Amino acid sequence: MQRRAFSLSTASTLVLATMGPFTASAQAQTAFKEGKDYLKLAKPVPTDAPAGKVEVIEFFWYSCPHCNAFEPSFEAWLKSAPKFLSVRRVPVAFNASFIPQQKLYYALEGMGKLDALHAKVFHAIHVERQALNKDEAIFAWIAQQGVDASKFKEMYQSFGVANQVRRATQLQEAYGVEGVPSMGIAGRYYTDGTMAGSMQTVLKIVEYLAAQARQG
Repeated sequence: MQRRAFSLSTASTLVLATMGPFTASAQAQTAFKEGKDYLKLAKPVPTDAPAGKVEVIEFFWYSCPHCNAFEPSFEAWLKSAPKFLSVRRVPVAFNASFIPQQKLYYALEGMGKLDALHAKVFHAIHVERQALNKDEAIFAWIAQQGVDASKFKEMYQSFGVANQVRRATQLQEAYGVEGVPSMGIAGRYYTDGTMAGSMQTVLKIVEYLAAQARQG
């Protein structure tokens, strides 16, 4: 989903389902062009990666069908990605209606429930067709997942989650995010499916740029 038109072709979507790990030899043979395949940020963004790691951010939105299609491949890639990467997700907000899902993500993370329920949120929205875009709908769904609804609500409405939402929006703006799913690399680069041509290529670009950043 993009502020302007953003789409994945059927072919690209099918490739996502079958893509394998990107190898170092393939990376060495691939030349990606700044301004075409990715953008270099005019102003670097501070990162939170531990020493010796390169930060990679996936910008996403739970209600985005392209993010839903990409999620299984992204999750598989995480298991085989280079160990020097520090990968995290950041939920975006192109307008105020996105904020409940940002809070949902960070509340789940704060309660230690993200690993168990992240994929289920996508399934609820895109398969079960549940409209998890308002507070009460989210609270009702959470209660159905066996989570303590009162504790979740407390976390959801907490100052800490509000700060994380604010930080997510700052990161989104700093990277100039135009669509999702998209990726920020090392606080220096940005790419998405529109520029790269497919999300398979996006992951190749991520590894390529992360390796460049690691080398300094």
